[in-house]
Amino acid sequence: MARTPTFADPYATRVTAARYPIHRPDPIVWGSAGDGPINAATLASHSIKGYHLVEGLLSPAEVRAYWRELVRLSGDGTLTADERVVIEKSSGQVRSIFEVHKISELIAELVCDPRILDRARQILGSEVYLHQSRIDYVPGFTGTGYYWHSDFETWHAEDGMPRPRAVGCSLALTDNHPFNGSLMIIPSSQRVFVPCVAHATADDQDSPQHQKTGVPSRRDLTALAAGSGIDQFTGPPGSALWFDSNVMHGSGNNITPYPRSNIFLVFNSVENTLVEPYAASAPRPSFISSRDFTPLVR
Repeated sequence: MARTPTFADPYATRVTAARYPIHRPDPIVWGSAGDGPINAATLASHSIKGYHLVEGLLSPAEVRAYWRELVRLSGDGTLTADERVVIEKSSGQVRSIFEVHKISELIAELVCDPRILDRARQILGSEVYLHQSRIDYVPGFTGTGYYWHSDFETWHAEDGMPRPRAVGCSLALTDNHPFNGSLMIIPSSQRVFVPCVAHATADDQDSPQHQKTGVPSRRDLTALAAGSGIDQFTGPPGSALWFDSNVMHGSGNNITPYPRSNIFLVFNSVENTLVEPYAASAPRPSFISSRDFTPLVR
């Protein structure tokens, strides 16, 4: 059961003892149907569930072009030592490439594509900037997942994002099956904020490879799932999942022969720019959380 916050920071986290989830005081959808391409029914569903799916946002030809770009980047030996590249320890394969819009002109163009940018502006009700970009490779047999988490919890604690006025877009470049590590979401979980216990010090920040802090308790996850169940993002290449920054989500390991690759873009409102971290002595690197708040233009 959620409780109304009584402390100065309504999203206080990395606390010393477990707290109950709190009611989110901020909206999920900030714009209206007249502000962009998303119709009123879809916006209402997004507000209720914390996400919505757009199938066929990218054409088959575009999917092939972006797939070739992902293959090119993963095979670029000059990027191996780049701090923006995350390597799977078990296989030595590329797992993720952060700030990919600064490495790939093709993905830089995608960020400002009206099909993407106009939806982000509509959901957030303002001009937006790119908080984070990355591509994720989840290879067959060896691809590892991510434990349950709220992105906003980390962005608030470690990056200084004041409010959950941000939205993520995951673009599928391969089939997202129920069995190859596709994203799981607890619908409506974005309506509460789950404080996390600081098992490590505030200076011991999460890295892209290791998720140690910012992990919700099993008690809270069980209660959220009992109330709303669990949905899964499945769909063909070209599908786009738009999801709220505070919705609880995670993914399992991929032990199937079928790889899963996605482009992940995070848009933040220019009215919600980062300040000093709320639970760390210094912000994470800019390639993980950008501090260039320049509004995106087509």
